[in-house]
Amino acid sequence: MIIVGITRRTGVFEYLAIRAAKGSRGEPLRIIAALSLITAVLSALLDNVTTVLLVVPVTFAIARQLEVTPLPFLIAEILASNIGGTATLIGDPPNIMIGSATSLGFMDFLFNLAPVVMVVYVLTIFIIRLIYRKQLITKPGLQAGIMELDERQSIKDPVLLRRSLIVLSLTVMGFVLHQYVHLESSVIALGGASLLLLITRQDPERPLQSVEWPVIFFFIGLFVVVGALVEVGVVEAVAGWALGLTGGNILPTGILILWLSALASSFVDNIPFVATMIPLIQDMGRLGGITDLNFLWWSLSLGACLGGNGTIIGASANLIVIGMAEKRGEIITFMGFLKVGFPLMLLSILISTAYLLLWYVFHTTTALLLTLATGLILALITRWISGRIMVPVREND
Repeated sequence: MIIVGITRRTGVFEYLAIRAAKGSRGEPLRIIAALSLITAVLSALLDNVTTVLLVVPVTFAIARQLEVTPLPFLIAEILASNIGGTATLIGDPPNIMIGSATSLGFMDFLFNLAPVVMVVYVLTIFIIRLIYRKQLITKPGLQAGIMELDERQSIKDPVLLRRSLIVLSLTVMGFVLHQYVHLESSVIALGGASLLLLITRQDPERPLQSVEWPVIFFFIGLFVVVGALVEVGVVEAVAGWALGLTGGNILPTGILILWLSALASSFVDNIPFVATMIPLIQDMGRLGGITDLNFLWWSLSLGACLGGNGTIIGASANLIVIGMAEKRGEIITFMGFLKVGFPLMLLSILISTAYLLLWYVFHTTTALLLTLATGLILALITRWISGRIMVPVREND
């Protein structure tokens, strides 16, 4: 939070968004794809809540310039933020919690989840563009106005930008290597934040204000409650019931966790749900004699993170975007989002189910290569189809 809080003051994120819009030649459907890609990648490397806070204001400016409704852009960015955040250890709070409770590191999440995330992302954004293609009609003159924007004016402090990017790169590298050098991810994050404060000579007060202290204290209280449930035996009892339901077999247990997590996370914030599920899965492993729980952890991660796309209350990033839209007079209703988000969430969980079956049958390497190849093929196919979709353009008044 501190690193991103300092980096955002340089204007680099606005720079990236404007570059993406210009690279899309001012065409709304291409801009949706470009901004969604930026959102997904940043969500994987930073976190999805921070990412939407950075990208959404620029989205409003671009939509205003094109005189089109920003709602399709916002919905696409919500979905992309939750999908992209699924791919890494640091992208989404559920993954951070799972990583902290296990020996799984940054590369474990990236290696095992990024391929299926790629497939889900490609199909989701392709469908979003199909749904909204008739609403995103603009004038040639307005598209030309996007091309006239100067992204270099967004950079407010080049020196701070260079230092911030260096520290951010070192921090991400630290996350990649932390399990090999036997350092906790929290140590890497605190080390990166401290280094950036030192080399930029920032007054600590302002960066510390960017830390989401209520969220941190919420986590503390939540873990206390979950710990109490573990101590009194509630979690163990539920674990025994779940094992009885699935016969103690890891494959049906993983699929049950995937779908239960997805449906629950659509209507309940995924953070408390995952906090409860972590000791539950650990007890299931102990009671069922399951020594390798990785299959269950990937099921929980995919279900909890992707399930957040089901409704506007499914994830913190959703609520933040909705709130930012309301302040600007743009209303995304619960049912309006549900009609788009819930079917796409179900599609993503169906894809995840197929992926987990591949992962279980062929185990890691083969499943990953097959899924990655599928994602690349789908990306090429959807790009070809998108190129053949004629986007109506309003005549100049």
